[in-house]
Amino acid sequence: MRGPHLTYTKALKAFKLTGVSGAYWRGDKNNKMLTRINGIAFASKDDLDKHLELLAEAERRDHRKIGREMELFMMSDAGPGFPFWLPNGMIVRNSLMDYWHDMQAQYGYDEVQTPIILSRSLWETSGHWDHYKENMYTTQIDDEDFAIKPMNCPGACLIYKSKPRSYRDLPLKLAEAGLDLRHELKGALHGLFRVREFTQDDAHLFIRPDQITEQVTDVTHLITAYYAQFGFPYRVELSTRPENSMGSDEDWNHAERSLKEALDSMGIEYTLNEGDGAFYGPKIDFHLKDCLGRTWQCGTIQLDFQLPHNFQLEYTDADGSKKQPIMIHRAGFGSFERFIGMLTEQFAGKFPTWLSPCQVKVLPVSEKTRDYANEVAARFRAAGVRVKVDDRDEKIGYKIREARSIDRVPYMLILGEKEAAAGNVSVRDRSNETTQRELDEFIADITTEISNRTM
Repeated sequence: MRGPHLTYTKALKAFKLTGVSGAYWRGDKNNKMLTRINGIAFASKDDLDKHLELLAEAERRDHRKIGREMELFMMSDAGPGFPFWLPNGMIVRNSLMDYWHDMQAQYGYDEVQTPIILSRSLWETSGHWDHYKENMYTTQIDDEDFAIKPMNCPGACLIYKSKPRSYRDLPLKLAEAGLDLRHELKGALHGLFRVREFTQDDAHLFIRPDQITEQVTDVTHLITAYYAQFGFPYRVELSTRPENSMGSDEDWNHAERSLKEALDSMGIEYTLNEGDGAFYGPKIDFHLKDCLGRTWQCGTIQLDFQLPHNFQLEYTDADGSKKQPIMIHRAGFGSFERFIGMLTEQFAGKFPTWLSPCQVKVLPVSEKTRDYANEVAARFRAAGVRVKVDDRDEKIGYKIREARSIDRVPYMLILGEKEAAAGNVSVRDRSNETTQRELDEFIADITTEISNRTM
């Protein structure tokens, strides 16, 4: 065992064996089968108990388990790492994308869509063919090499280059919900957190040098607004030039200095992550902390002097000279897949009403109130609320438990003969509090909650 090792075991006051499995010596099936024993150890029993509670809570919140129960998404051996979105999952995904579209408009972005397959010559120009080819899927069309895009930036460069640009046109802010494919090792695949096909909430900004601080600040405000919306605390990391990089020392020094100045101007604390930048430029990464204390790298802002140079991008400056724009790559969620996985675990499937696949579930107590239940449901549909009626011949207690623990709906309407006669509804929320409400009043309240994206 290479270690690291403890020099003594006295400090380990509490331990627990967590698993037993078989393992071939040196991983060779021709060798003897050994027994591998897994365990954990802590300095105190309290520390061990807290860790076990955290593991149990993580298992309860596992987005793969919740995804199956709520029928959000599925995986298949026919496409390892390629998620299948089910109807309920598409509702969550589309609701999140609607929020994203609204935020792009609010922050002044124009939305674009670039092709998923582009020629080898493009990826050679961008540098991906030399620096990223092992992660790319390739194909041939008309005897020429093509690649499925792992990133959206080269396509944005072609859009920029499609017509002459002036200094007055900048910043040019292009947002793209771009479908990307990357070859991840099979053993690294994990639910929605590590997949081979994903949609980035991407954007590329083409700016002048004098706009760096202003635009990085604006992008930072947008990304942190996302996290405030969902209640995620975060920390910020500035990553500098890696060994496998392209470009001059002067460009890299300028880029790194500009990002530091932007962060300092906003008073944002950050840690320096030496040598972990992208091959084309330094970056600011946002690491979110979830309810279990785990951190996830989601948002990123990358300053790029290289792609504009490689694609020979230019704009006409005020004095009539030709200048090269600077490119900012940015994403806030990281990908819709990973962020939905995080939200599923953060809320344990109990999504806020505006994201919930089913927002109201109507539960008639008996056959006598089915007609009234369908009338109530029709009123909600007319108001744009997602509603389902559970009119199965099951006991009302069973329906309530299923709606609460499997469907995880925000609101259940329990309709008996008393409610049908009065024309009102009995509303049970997630806290199990039940109140009698006028139907019109409750519809007004829930539609306001949805339109405001209340958390």
